[in-house]
Amino acid sequence: MSRAVITGIGGQDGSYLAELLLERGTEVVGVIRPGSGPYDNLGSVGDRIELVEANLLDQESLESVLRAARPAEVYNLAAPSFVPASWDRPVETAEFAAVGATALLETIRAVDASIRFYQASSSEIFGDPGESPQTEQTPLAPVTPYGVAKAYAHFIVGSYRRRYGLFACSGILYNHESPRRPLEYVPRKIANGAAAISLGLQDELVLGDLDARRDWGYAGDYVRAMWLMLQQDNPDDYVVSSGESHSVRELVQLAFAHVGLDWQDHVRVDPALQRGTAELHHLVGDASKARARLGWAPEVGFTELVQLLVDADRARLQATAAATAD
Repeated sequence: MSRAVITGIGGQDGSYLAELLLERGTEVVGVIRPGSGPYDNLGSVGDRIELVEANLLDQESLESVLRAARPAEVYNLAAPSFVPASWDRPVETAEFAAVGATALLETIRAVDASIRFYQASSSEIFGDPGESPQTEQTPLAPVTPYGVAKAYAHFIVGSYRRRYGLFACSGILYNHESPRRPLEYVPRKIANGAAAISLGLQDELVLGDLDARRDWGYAGDYVRAMWLMLQQDNPDDYVVSSGESHSVRELVQLAFAHVGLDWQDHVRVDPALQRGTAELHHLVGDASKARARLGWAPEVGFTELVQLLVDADRARLQATAAATAD
């Protein structure tokens, strides 16, 4: 039975990927920070996963993990993922998103160069792009500390692939959501707000720029693309996206309509929540390469995604209310 190591296993993507790998008969080892946890996202599979503590910035620590686990695949998903917060913690963002990726590549080279490596890249590497939609050939022009750090990691993966012949891939993933996202993420914030207001638990939802646009997909679909990249004969980089651009306003309309409410009666715009010059308006991906070479396609569309998020938050809030009443 093959084994895979996942960094960032406690997050949204790590937990969905762990479930996918287990379903496919792969043993999963999750790398976690010393003293961190517990991980609610791993609730359904926690007893089937081996969790090991390691410092992602310490190559010796990583070598111990890989020598013990002897994996066929390593998925590097560990990095701060809430983009606006990267302005508050730029050094930490650079360390984990850029230096951490390099440390893992060096560790693979030292322990077993046959290990296949996946790096979680991001559409933020394109920043404010000069073309839309973006492909794997679109020039990188990041504008946030997160995007800059991810761009470094993206480049270093390509460098190690060319110089050392490593099977190393970067997945350039556009925004992908699920009920496992924290509430500070806009789609989850909107879904939770619509659910809470529909249940009489909240009066209004305060948002920023309703005209901000994103290419949104479902996290469960996107981790399947990660796995597919490492099953190919040759390593490469792939854009993973829905190929559709939607506004926050559209998301709000769908979320409130799903619970039978008019969003305009409940949403208030606060300009202080807008990202200003850091807002990226033209990010939409062209996943033609992933579709053609990996046979990948998203299964959950935008409307279904929004409804899925709202339904999950309604169920969660109702369960919490029932438990409190008892």
